[in-house]
Amino acid sequence: MEDTQSVSTLLDSTTSKIQQLQKAFAELESHRAVTLNLKWKQLEEHFHGLEKSLKRRFTELEDQEKEYETKTVEARAILEKREAAVNAKEQASLDRLQEKRDAAVSAIAKARQKHGKVCVEPAVITSEDQGGAPFVEEKPPDVMVSENNIEGVKNRLGTENVEVKSYPQLVKLCQEMDAEGLHKFISDNRKNLAAVREEIPIALKAAANPAALVLDSLKGFYSVEVSILDGKKDSNLLGLRRTCIMLMECLGVLLENLNLDSVSNVISGDVKGRAKAIAEEWKPMLDDLDVDASNGNSLEAHAFLQLLATFGIGSDFNHEDLSKLIPMVSRRRQTADLCRSLGLSEKMPGVIDVLVSNGRQIDAVNLAFAFELTEQFSPVTLLKSYLTEARKVSSPVKSGNSSPTAQNEVNDRELTALKAVIKCIEDHKLEEKYPLDPLQKRVLQLEKAKADKKRATEVAKPQSKRPRANGVGFVPRVASVAADKNLYARYPPYMYDRQYAYAGPTDNHVPSLLGAATYNLAPAHGNYFGNGYQYQAPYLH
Repeated sequence: MEDTQSVSTLLDSTTSKIQQLQKAFAELESHRAVTLNLKWKQLEEHFHGLEKSLKRRFTELEDQEKEYETKTVEARAILEKREAAVNAKEQASLDRLQEKRDAAVSAIAKARQKHGKVCVEPAVITSEDQGGAPFVEEKPPDVMVSENNIEGVKNRLGTENVEVKSYPQLVKLCQEMDAEGLHKFISDNRKNLAAVREEIPIALKAAANPAALVLDSLKGFYSVEVSILDGKKDSNLLGLRRTCIMLMECLGVLLENLNLDSVSNVISGDVKGRAKAIAEEWKPMLDDLDVDASNGNSLEAHAFLQLLATFGIGSDFNHEDLSKLIPMVSRRRQTADLCRSLGLSEKMPGVIDVLVSNGRQIDAVNLAFAFELTEQFSPVTLLKSYLTEARKVSSPVKSGNSSPTAQNEVNDRELTALKAVIKCIEDHKLEEKYPLDPLQKRVLQLEKAKADKKRATEVAKPQSKRPRANGVGFVPRVASVAADKNLYARYPPYMYDRQYAYAGPTDNHVPSLLGAATYNLAPAHGNYFGNGYQYQAPYLH
């Protein structure tokens, strides 16, 4: 502003300066010896022209300055309005979030009062047949326990004078330290397994030595009469192993709600010694496991890691060896928590590399999100790579010699892979980075082709023979299916058997894990790994 005033003052003094110059010029003419060609009129016109030009330019600059100041004021006003609008929206969002949190807390409280609501999980791919094609197993409603109920158990354990509401016999069995009776009780109440599991941590408080009771329950985990391969077919043994894992987890829930002194009393030196002896006995059994055959869902590896985590003896074992067991349990719900409990978080990049190398990119994506490694391992890149490999597996059938059965298997595998990728995208909210429309269209295309082939096959089937007039005719022999029923129905999949359901390519000939030690990845096994796993969110967002 001072510069503008000084310029204005100089312009105003121009006239006086010109008058002074005129006097000086007149005096010069009076003393001239010769006639000058330059007239004063010309000089005066020249200087007046300069004066007008400068004043016009100065006026323009003043107008521009005023316009700039006006725009600046308007912009500041707009910014203030926008800031106020953003603050209002933010406050409204916070208010809505608080309402949702309050509603969720209220729902949890009501659910606890009604003694445990269970959630129904849809069909999940749980295993593979010997041909490598995944099959689907329906889970009963009582199999899955909601996360709210788990939190409810922990909250109830934190209060005094907690009583078992529905199953007082659990308390009696724990008081009597009857591990065998505990196994039988869980088996007999398999239809209400969710409610039973909720009561077990509370009932364990009544035991004189809860940790010793759980260790006693591990007897028979490895039956001497059953080989490893036969053990995978023995439904009774599989049910016993699942119960053992569940009891160790329930003991872990109990320990989480005790203070340090109480934990030291429960997990005493003698208990740790017994647990370590059992772990040393189990460890050699794991050497015969095949990562490919276990399909990321090995009960044996899970039980071993759970034993170390629950009884706090993970430091007694080599972390490098423990990290090599993680691919065997990568589909299980507790994997991330087990890794953190055992101090294996730093090993996760190597574990994820192994999963990717063996065509199990969806497991890799789930662990990358669980351990915040998505910058190092791009989820979208991994999922696209998984689909590419699945399509490579689907393409080797040549049109000249491909049978309808082989082509159906190829299409089923690609369909399973697509559905698994879609589920993973939805679980981790990757729709913006990986649009679902092309994948869903391909799913519809494959499902339509599958339905068309099924209808064509049914039409081509021969008609059954008609009975003769005398009543004697063709009577099909009805085979008894009672003997073929899977005895594993006695032990339905437990609530902690939630896995991600996904398929993987079959051409895995990849070296191994984190160094010289190798995994026994048998290429003969089909690698379509079912996976429907969801890592638990620790709190409500």
